[in-house]
Amino acid sequence: MFVNTFTVGSITCEFHPALKNKKMKKLAVLPLAVLIFLAMGQVQAITLTPKNVNTTSRAAKNVSRAERRELRKLEISNSVSTLTKDDFYADFGDVPGVNWHRSDYYDEGTFVKDGHQETAFYDFYGKLVGTTTLKTFADLPASGQKRINAKYKGYEKGPVIFFEDNEYNDTDMMLYNTQFQDEDNYFVELKKGTERLIVRSDAIGDISLFKTL
Repeated sequence: MFVNTFTVGSITCEFHPALKNKKMKKLAVLPLAVLIFLAMGQVQAITLTPKNVNTTSRAAKNVSRAERRELRKLEISNSVSTLTKDDFYADFGDVPGVNWHRSDYYDEGTFVKDGHQETAFYDFYGKLVGTTTLKTFADLPASGQKRINAKYKGYEKGPVIFFEDNEYNDTDMMLYNTQFQDEDNYFVELKKGTERLIVRSDAIGDISLFKTL
């Protein structure tokens, strides 16, 4: 068998042409194996990525909810902040006759809009949390009315409050001295003898007991 010999520095190398074809075949197979390995890795990444994203998303939501439970108390004062009034003007315009009040957690501005009394709630940072509007039982979703009438027979219906959430603010809301996640909800006061209840109805008419007064 013919052998080519050559020297690089102090190293002598031999080249065997007869082995060339065998080695070339092995080298040709190697890139194919690498491609298959990489393709399997990409499939695995595609399979795992959505699961990882969902897990991260759920964890982020849990952290967000934990943070939202902490309401910051306002400083005791007989007047609301200038920042709140400026943001109110930006949110509602130049509304006449606004009655301002500072509670433990919110600056509250009560006013009349389209014939309905509303109250706007602003948090520690002067940002709108949401508004409450006085409503009637007939304003509830029909399914909510039906469920309340069926579950609370014999109860007298009292005031109804509709809370409309500002979805751009994660601060939780507090009504009847009870904190809840800020979602659009109706709150209906029910009375039966000495018993007083607050029943909550969401926008699609699902109801739940919110509080016993």
